[in-house]
This record gives sequence, structure tokens and C-alpha cells, in this order.
Amino acid sequence: MKNNFLAVMCIAVLVSLFSCTTMQKQQGQGTAVGAGVGAGVGAALGQVIGGDTEATLIGAGIGAALGGLAGNQIGRYMDNQEQDLRSAIATSESASISREQDILRATFKGEAFFEYDKSTLLPGAQAELRRISDVMIKYPQTIIEVGGHTDTRGSEEYNQRLSERRALAVKNELIRNGVLDRRINAVGYGESRPISSDHAMNRRVEITIVPIRRG
Repeated sequence: MKNNFLAVMCIAVLVSLFSCTTMQKQQGQGTAVGAGVGAGVGAALGQVIGGDTEATLIGAGIGAALGGLAGNQIGRYMDNQEQDLRSAIATSESASISREQDILRATFKGEAFFEYDKSTLLPGAQAELRRISDVMIKYPQTIIEVGGHTDTRGSEEYNQRLSERRALAVKNELIRNGVLDRRINAVGYGESRPISSDHAMNRRVEITIVPIRRG
């Protein structure tokens, strides 16, 4: 617990320093206001998506660093991103895209990404993530949550750790493909968020993409 707290505080301080440096290099009150609003929105999204203090701090840092979109830009921005995501996975049998207002979610079947009880990405998963990464790079004013999910077989503690390792593996692959580290939060949900009575359906990776709002 203490180590997690210290790690989160370090992340928050580093991102804060990054944001201050960025604002000092730019001119105009609009930039500072946009970064401030971005921080508030990032914090709120951290609570909504991650549901804990760590996610809130990281979300606040991301919002401050990246700024955001004006309200009247968001709908079209996410429309275009959704279209590109659907094109990127059009030939995939393991992926699906859903949308809730302006939040996009790409869901991947667990067996397409990992061998049973493993957290090393399969070659097919790497190819899928390359296509997804290209879209994320094209639309930088979003934050991304990678969520790992398991079935209920095995202990709850074991499944939690496995989901965390899997989420981190996907996050690292996105970073290797060029997506900025500070945009991505990896979260393991273990067996806590089932979507079906079918074990195979519950073993999945969800990539949630949320626009950063300026105001």
C-alpha cells in the first residue's frame, strides 16, 4: 500500500512539472485555462473509469498535460475515431466496438490475446494492437484505459493479479507502437465485472477511449 502511494505521488509530481513547463513555453491565458480544465476533467474521468485514488491522480495529470477539445468538437472527433476503429478491426473475429455517448470501447476476446492462464501477448494480438495503435496516434486528444478481465475460475486474488499483468502487457504494446505512455492507464478488474455466464466471454481485454474536454 505504501509503495503504491509513493508511486502515485511520484507520477503526479512528474506530470505536474511537465504541465507547468509546457504552459511556461506557451503564451496566452487560454492555454493555462485549458490545461486547468483538462486537469479537472482528467480527475473526474479517473474516478469514473478507475474508481480509485490512483486513477484520479493519474487522470488529473493526463488532463493537465494534454489539454482538451472544445465541446462542439467532441462529437465529430469521436465519430471519426469510431469509424477508423471499426475499419481497423473490420476483418477481426475477436474484436468488437461499442459506444456510449462520446466514450468508445474496443473489446477483445481473451483467448485471441493470451494463452490460458498466461499474460504474454500472442502474435495475433500484436497485429491487432498495431492497427488500433495507429488510430490512437491519429486522435491524440483522448485518454485510454486498458482493462483486464478474467472469469471466476481460480481464486479471486489470483485472477486479480492475472488481469493486472494482462492489462499492463497490452499497455506496453501500445506504447511500443507509439502511443504516448501518459495517455494510458492499465487496470486489472479480475473477476469483478462479468458480462456473461460464459467463462470465455468474461475473459477479455477492454480498451476504453475517452475524449478530453476543454470546457
